Amino acid sequence: MEIRNIIRSIYLNPRNFFLENLGVRQTIFKNTFWLAVAEGIGRFLKLILIIYVARILGATEYGKFTFALAFVGLFAIFSDLGISSICTREIAREKEKEKEFPAVLSLKLLLSIGTLILICLGSFFITLDPIIRGMIWILGIYIIVSSFSQVIYAFFQARQKMEYEAWAKILQAAAVTGAGFFVLFNFPSVQNLSLSYLFASLIALLFILFFFHFKVYRLKIYFNSIIWRNILAMSWPLALSGMMGSICADTDSIMMGYWGQIIQTGWYNAAQRIMVVALIPTGLIGASFFPVLSKFFGQSKEKLQKGWNYFMEVMIFIAVPLVIGGIVLASKIIDFVYDPTFFPSILVFQILIVTGGIAIITGPFIHALIVSNQQKKTFWIVLFGALTNVILNFILIPEYSLYGAAFTTLVASFLMLFLSFKSTLKFTEIKPINLKLVLTFFAVALSTIPMCFVITRPQIYNLYIIWIILIGAVIYTISLVILKGLISYFSLFSKISRR
Repeated sequence: MEIRNIIRSIYLNPRNFFLENLGVRQTIFKNTFWLAVAEGIGRFLKLILIIYVARILGATEYGKFTFALAFVGLFAIFSDLGISSICTREIAREKEKEKEFPAVLSLKLLLSIGTLILICLGSFFITLDPIIRGMIWILGIYIIVSSFSQVIYAFFQARQKMEYEAWAKILQAAAVTGAGFFVLFNFPSVQNLSLSYLFASLIALLFILFFFHFKVYRLKIYFNSIIWRNILAMSWPLALSGMMGSICADTDSIMMGYWGQIIQTGWYNAAQRIMVVALIPTGLIGASFFPVLSKFFGQSKEKLQKGWNYFMEVMIFIAVPLVIGGIVLASKIIDFVYDPTFFPSILVFQILIVTGGIAIITGPFIHALIVSNQQKKTFWIVLFGALTNVILNFILIPEYSLYGAAFTTLVASFLMLFLSFKSTLKFTEIKPINLKLVLTFFAVALSTIPMCFVITRPQIYNLYIIWIILIGAVIYTISLVILKGLISYFSLFSKISRR
């Protein structure tokens, strides 16, 4: 469906366009829209909360909170073991697989209970501080409760009904943010903040389960070892990949906290939180493309390649200006979000935003491997990245603290991008290098030059940060449209000349 047809459909029947699956591009657009709304609202609310947490409680207390949260996050993968992604993939390919969902739900419940036990046991080895240990127990339950929603979201994604997932996520974010602000303004402490996260997530989960049971699919417990064995046989590579990914994401904060660098942990996570928010659009787009690519894999090689090219183009459009703009505006962003006590986060943010750009480009390669039933390859890719991350953290954090941790993450991300590219080229039918993508990258890179020139002018750079970002986005978009038009013109002219 062309852009003009999409706009026409929105105008003629907006309700159907945003609530029904009418075609491939419309479905991707609809799902991305709903996920964007949910993640945009959810992340914005949580970002505002985190800003106030850091400002009210200070870098040290914020460091304790993020240390505890990073530790429990390391165990979160054990509550899922990749079964949510496999659930989405299998149901998207074959609707009959929905009858196995109660068994998936039961497996998820057992995994969640086991994970909570692991978190409680692990807390005795990671810290001697009883306050931090208590926070780990509370946040452990919070992580398990939040993770349980993922299997429900997997069902929504398989049916390509992301509007349901969107409303559920908005509800959860609003509950957590509201409870968090209530605690911060009335009973400010990291312990009470942890309790507010837990209470709000429990309330949200109850509403989500109620809606799912009565409006979508009846919930029931079904213990079936054969289905469990089949699911885990497919999901274990994703589980191990997720485990290694958690190590890459959280081991730096855990190591700094374990070695007593609590305030540095706060500075590091302050920069990391902004970077994660900046990556929201690509996560939404990836979630929308995944079921579509899974469907194309079973149809034709040409459709899969075309869909993947479209996916990678979108990622390139976002990644390059995000990295360049983030580096240029880092000091303005940190000053706007926090206060001068967080200025040590500026260099960390500049390093991590490059890491984020690499992660964006890596995403389509990982998706290509998973939809091509090559999820085992993703395990080895993330394993090498995780080992690199851990080894370099042991070497660099004692000497360079948060800056060493950021550099370690950058190196590990480069390695995973390289391995993902090689694996996609060798083990899938997708051709990751083609003229269309090369021209796209060329046009995007050139379009960032006028963007940088404009936003670094004193009269622009001294404006409010939101205005700077908006002006930069407009300049980048105009430049890109012009360059893409010129490239299309010369390509057409070349074809005519050859005739």
